[in-house]
Amino acid sequence: MTQENNNNAELSRLLNIIQQLRDPETGCPWDQQQDFASIVPHTIEETYEVADAILSGNMVDIKDELGDLLFQVVFYAQLAKEQGNFDFEDIAQTISDKLVRRHPHVFQTSEVKTDDQLNLQWEQIKQKERDMAGKPVDKSTLANIPKGMTPLLRAQKIQKKCAKVGFDWTELPPVVDKIHEEIEEVLAEVNVSTPNQQAVEEEIGDLLFAVVNLARHTSVNAETALIKANQKFEKRFRLVEQIIDKQGLSMETASLGQMEAAWQKIKSQ
Repeated sequence: MTQENNNNAELSRLLNIIQQLRDPETGCPWDQQQDFASIVPHTIEETYEVADAILSGNMVDIKDELGDLLFQVVFYAQLAKEQGNFDFEDIAQTISDKLVRRHPHVFQTSEVKTDDQLNLQWEQIKQKERDMAGKPVDKSTLANIPKGMTPLLRAQKIQKKCAKVGFDWTELPPVVDKIHEEIEEVLAEVNVSTPNQQAVEEEIGDLLFAVVNLARHTSVNAETALIKANQKFEKRFRLVEQIIDKQGLSMETASLGQMEAAWQKIKSQ
């Protein structure tokens, strides 16, 4: 059996499995109860688990988590098939057509373009697709930014869109100055005699937005940076717990000074 035939066989097997899981008489009770909305949280969770596996560099874990994410796609396809809307083949055809349509420099006779020209071509093709679909015209620079994006990614996307029309600093110093400005505004709200929690929240939001802008200006993905920061903190904290445990203490009984000493010891190593 060729590799292509083997791939088709495994894909067919997967599609048959989800169909069996959804069978109203012999299927799994949990799978039978699901709908589009109910599995969205699981899809988001699986996406993060794929990212986590990739950051770990473990190819076995990456393969496993990609399988879990693929299961989400075939689950949606099965739900749509049951409703008579579309199936997995339709999904595959749609993305294939889109990729060919959006890469005329690869699949059609077209000269190689610069990155700027490719980005412009990409946006023009996407706009043409929206026009042909008859979607309401939103001429804003910020049109069509998915509201379901995580806040960090959406902030970075908003800023990137604005930068394309020139609404952006061209140098790093004012970006950093804005962060310092936002920190001062946070402290001003926090240090009043009776802090307004809504105002504090708003200023912290502005500060986070400014930090995302710094990430963008330094070609860093804010979401990935925070994921790695979380991983680093968790690793260090677990090692702090081990040190405290070896001292015959618990995190509840250890003083802040003892925990800080353990933290600094981990950092120095």
